[in-house]
Amino acid sequence: MKVVMINDCSFVGETLTKYFSEDSNVVHLKRTKGLFDKTVKICWRILRSNGDVYHCHYLLQDCWLALRLGKHPIVGHAHGSDLRDSIKRFVLGRIVRHNLKNCDKIVVSTPNLLKTARKYNKSAEYVPNLVNESIFCVRVPRETEEKIRILIASASDWSLRGTDKIIKALKKIERNVEVSIVEYGVDINRTLKLAKLLGLHMKVLPPVPHSDMPKYYWSADVVIGPIGVGGSIGMVALEAIACGRPVITHVSSKFTEYEAFPLLDIFTPKDIADAVLSLRDENVWEKQYEYFKTYHNPENVVRKFMKIYDDLIELKKCD
Repeated sequence: MKVVMINDCSFVGETLTKYFSEDSNVVHLKRTKGLFDKTVKICWRILRSNGDVYHCHYLLQDCWLALRLGKHPIVGHAHGSDLRDSIKRFVLGRIVRHNLKNCDKIVVSTPNLLKTARKYNKSAEYVPNLVNESIFCVRVPRETEEKIRILIASASDWSLRGTDKIIKALKKIERNVEVSIVEYGVDINRTLKLAKLLGLHMKVLPPVPHSDMPKYYWSADVVIGPIGVGGSIGMVALEAIACGRPVITHVSSKFTEYEAFPLLDIFTPKDIADAVLSLRDENVWEKQYEYFKTYHNPENVVRKFMKIYDDLIELKKCD
């Protein structure tokens, strides 16, 4: 089987291919955000590609180009912003809706995207993200100190990730915590100003390559992920759990897929502060890790995609 992987999101595609069987032939057409690279160059590369099945990350121009160039069967893989934000815009919205309607299969990376996806394509299915466990692996925590070492690991974004609420929460318990934050995101400057205004001391960490993020996770006692509106488990949370650290993030109980996940419905500054202080007395990480190994196990995720690929290839043969 030859799989043509187009674009990527948070290294999901790259990680997925690492767990494919040795007899799978994968061509990964990556691109940058540069104008030429994400238009003319990727169009040319898709045109020249030839595979048994195509797997496109994000339902944006890459997917649209693949469809226009007649690349089938194709899996359109939605990751969040495409169905949450881009679909509402005039031009991008038309592209996303076209892709939803015309892909042979739609996969969503989090269950909060299913309703929107199925509105346009009944084939839409939730397949959990996976983590490269050869990089993000468990390391025994350091001895417990008086203060809890907190890492704010997700990109600073007040509207989507609730970073301002995290800062306000940690201010409430500043005597109990040592806070570090990775310096990236659209609202990082606002976040740093808010912390300074509130008098919350934070250690600012420089952005590092993705493969170096475990060092940041291992240095913390608790990792705080997005406290956003989606209510889903993002890659930061999964990576931190894989590294052996408990995660505080907004996971909504309204999704049945998350029923077994501990610490549900954390959304307000008080929720965050209470969760931080309670983690030392509860085996939260063990429960989160059990959930992670059950639902985000790489072998299980790859098996689901292989079945999707096989089914699409068989359907194409029958046409």
